[in-house]
Amino acid sequence: MPEGRFPTILFRSLRLRCPMCGRGKLFRTWFRMHSHCDVCGIQFEREGGFFLGSIYFNYGLTALIAAIAYPILLFNRIVSNQVAMAGVLAFSLVFPMLFFPLARSLWLGFDQFWDPRDVDPLAAHADTIGERTDVERFGRGG
Repeated sequence: MPEGRFPTILFRSLRLRCPMCGRGKLFRTWFRMHSHCDVCGIQFEREGGFFLGSIYFNYGLTALIAAIAYPILLFNRIVSNQVAMAGVLAFSLVFPMLFFPLARSLWLGFDQFWDPRDVDPLAAHADTIGERTDVERFGRGG
């Protein structure tokens, strides 16, 4: 693994940028992703169901924060049990929606770090309607 690669990919993920080039935006709107990077051309979703892995980031952080906050609120007698439970429940319903883009971006960065993909430089600049170059479709030939 090249030195400094992890911090670079993490920083790109935190900025909601392409994990390959760091310039292309991942999201059109809060819940809608672009299908590929407009700059380097990589497809963000490698296969159907690819982004199910982002649920681990989203659920993991939500559960961790809720599991830490509830006992702190309860045992320090900051609020009553009912208020603490209602607050943690409300947090657990709202936070995953707010964290959604970052969870997907972190998953994409995690995948790029552990299973890197390269982009054919000729295919990367094909037109944006989904067509790719003959080199990508048929190989370089002889």
